[in-house]
Amino acid sequence: MKLAVVGGGSTYTPELIDGFARLRDTLPISELVLIDPAAERLELIGGLARRIFAKQGHPGLITTTSDLDAGVADADAVLLQLRIGGQAARLQDETWPLECGCVGQETTGAGGLAKALRTVPVVLDIAERVRRSNPDAWIIDFTNPVGIVTRALLQAGHKAVGLCNVAIGFQRRFAAMLDLTPADIHLDHVGLNHLTWELGVRKGGPEGENLLPQLIARHGEAIAADLRLPRAVLDRLGAVPSYYLRYFYAHDEVVRELGTKPSRAAEVAAMEKELLGLYGDPALDEKPELLSKRGGAFYSEAAVDLAAALLGDGGSAVQVVNTLNNGTLPFLPDDAVIEVQARVDRSGPSPLAVPRLDPLYAGLISHVTAYEDLALDAALRGGRERVFKALLAHPLVGQFDLAEGLTDRLLAHNKEHLAWA
Repeated sequence: MKLAVVGGGSTYTPELIDGFARLRDTLPISELVLIDPAAERLELIGGLARRIFAKQGHPGLITTTSDLDAGVADADAVLLQLRIGGQAARLQDETWPLECGCVGQETTGAGGLAKALRTVPVVLDIAERVRRSNPDAWIIDFTNPVGIVTRALLQAGHKAVGLCNVAIGFQRRFAAMLDLTPADIHLDHVGLNHLTWELGVRKGGPEGENLLPQLIARHGEAIAADLRLPRAVLDRLGAVPSYYLRYFYAHDEVVRELGTKPSRAAEVAAMEKELLGLYGDPALDEKPELLSKRGGAFYSEAAVDLAAALLGDGGSAVQVVNTLNNGTLPFLPDDAVIEVQARVDRSGPSPLAVPRLDPLYAGLISHVTAYEDLALDAALRGGRERVFKALLAHPLVGQFDLAEGLTDRLLAHNKEHLAWA
């Protein structure tokens, strides 16, 4: 089995390598190709990857290349983990929206739109080159904004599934709180990428006992502290929102905070510099502890589980993925991309049935889906007016003057990445 990782020079990659090494019986990789245009950085990470495999006794071959076409040739699956513009672009995404009194964040709001505009054309070009080389390869997208990027891929006819680590993070956290194994926990996870709620925490499977009420009763304070939301939010919803919902439920508070502390992008950039220094140590043969602060916890486990189901021997697994709605949420169009539990096998994901959603959730999901429609149109066709309409439609913007000001700033800060600007 051959896997290729586009964006293999990411400082995330050793987390992925560690998972591949530990879970080799689940996903028996014979060849892994790390692909990245940053050759010097790629060699640092490739060297560490080989040492991790060697230490854990993994027999697979790890190669590195800056040649995309050569790297993806004959791959059974291609993982995408890109950041167009790097941390410098992320810093801009987190900064200029604050000038208009809006959340500065790289995956939602105006910053999220900027990232989508930069990313979608590049990802579609990569996917087309994969298809020319190997039309049977699965594309697993971990590149944010995952929902919009996955929808672009599926709309273009690619064999693609989107992946996020929010659900697996909740699964691991809740299992520890309930003194159960992660395999014992099934989440009623519903929504869009970075706009989800855990409406149930079931023991043993989709039809199992719902442990969510006792989880909130016993551990609500700890969960709320992790989410940086009041405990009352959990009690009144009777559900656990994704931590990204804080941008919606406490928008003004978040904006005030962001204006008074260093950006996450600046923190990550400093952390990446330190990580790359560690990766260059020829004695290092495991992922360093510092990597746990970088983000992406449990990404490797989620990626292994998904790839194993897509490429396996005919079995299936239930996993949270980003995939086509196709009637799962009846208030959304079939071609919307939702993030829900799905049964995954070699034919792809099939979402599990979702009970009728309370309008409290369905309304916000519908609103953000409408924004994503407009955001994808702007990413595919360009134009200031399309950018403006996407921003006006976003529930974190929604005002004419704000949308105008944000549009001007978005275009000014992203000209080098937008061919049409």
